[in-house]
Amino acid sequence: MRKRATLLVAGSALLGATDAGRANDFAEIERGRYLTQAGNCQGCHTPPGEEPFAGSRALETPFGVIYTPNITFDMQTGLGRWTKDDFWRAMHEGKAKDGSQLYPAFPYPHFTKMPREDVDAIYDYLTTLDPVRKKKPENELPFPLSWRFTVTGWNMSFFEPGVFQPDPEKSPEWNRGAYLVEGPGHCSGCHTEKNLLGADRKSKHLAGGRLENWSAPDIRGGRHGGLEAWSQEEIVEFLRTGRNAHSAAFSIMSEVISYSTQHMAETDLKAIATYLKDLEGEERARPETPDDAVMKAGAAIYFDNCSACHVSDGSGVPRFFPPLVGSNKVNNPDATTVIRVLLEGARAVPTKAHPSPLTMPAFGWKLDDDGLAAVATYVRSSWGNSGGAVEADEVRDLRAVLAEGPP
Repeated sequence: MRKRATLLVAGSALLGATDAGRANDFAEIERGRYLTQAGNCQGCHTPPGEEPFAGSRALETPFGVIYTPNITFDMQTGLGRWTKDDFWRAMHEGKAKDGSQLYPAFPYPHFTKMPREDVDAIYDYLTTLDPVRKKKPENELPFPLSWRFTVTGWNMSFFEPGVFQPDPEKSPEWNRGAYLVEGPGHCSGCHTEKNLLGADRKSKHLAGGRLENWSAPDIRGGRHGGLEAWSQEEIVEFLRTGRNAHSAAFSIMSEVISYSTQHMAETDLKAIATYLKDLEGEERARPETPDDAVMKAGAAIYFDNCSACHVSDGSGVPRFFPPLVGSNKVNNPDATTVIRVLLEGARAVPTKAHPSPLTMPAFGWKLDDDGLAAVATYVRSSWGNSGGAVEADEVRDLRAVLAEGPP
């Protein structure tokens, strides 16, 4: 009887240990899922309408087209043969399983800041996804860029491997925000100007950049920053819902909201806002006053086509029709996004908080290049805005590029 009782106790202890192990595994996988969302892995590794994480999304770079890999654990076309050490080396050093160099279109210069336990958690989560057999197309890069060894020189000049180190003079919240922005969130991938070799210009950190024929705005929140007028609460609202009193997310940022930030914990969004609000910008000289005739033409077009939604004074209807007054997109020195929205229209991202998307119509079919340039100039130079004039040639060139379509 005593022996039977001993066996029952031992069996119960074993079951308890097994349950605890399962709980630990579940917690690790959930942590990996959360970090995968924080890094917006699905956005890059999923072409619209296709299998999540199975790759083959075309990334347009100034040097050619790079197709993202399959990161499901398919044995032939994905990560099925990769170990945790292989995955860590890719994330931390930018090297594939066979030791070949990955292109920095894969943001390993940011992912290197993630500690091993975070990278392992992502690996564990990805192993739970249904494997998809899908081989990616060959990259479309000219020689010698098609030779991966050339990235070695790029790394020597621009890549600094190493896990994020907290600043002891800053708060835990600030450090958490810095880690998320500079590490898994890789925000400078879009929001920082690049040099001729495609590396971040450190002096222009988060001051705006260009990607795939969009101009991303300045997201520094301190004095002279693009988000100077945004409170921490408004930054959190934008990241959580895709809208706030100043703006609405569309295009590439809509994917960041949809796949990533709307799913993040409120504490992490507040941490991101804390970090961004601590980054000061640079005071810009106001551009020259546009030609009076252009402003008059632009005003006429605006009142006929735009004022019904954005109101005659550009104040819009916050959280429905974004204000143009003080908009960091409108005031961006690079007018690409303003021109593109006028040409093609835009659709605000639907989120859990705002499930009904809002759409701005396209005007490229209705207005010629001179008309679009005039109304863009008017919006960027009115109501205290300081974006500056837009030339018809800028509109014409972007129209031609967009007409070619995606790769």
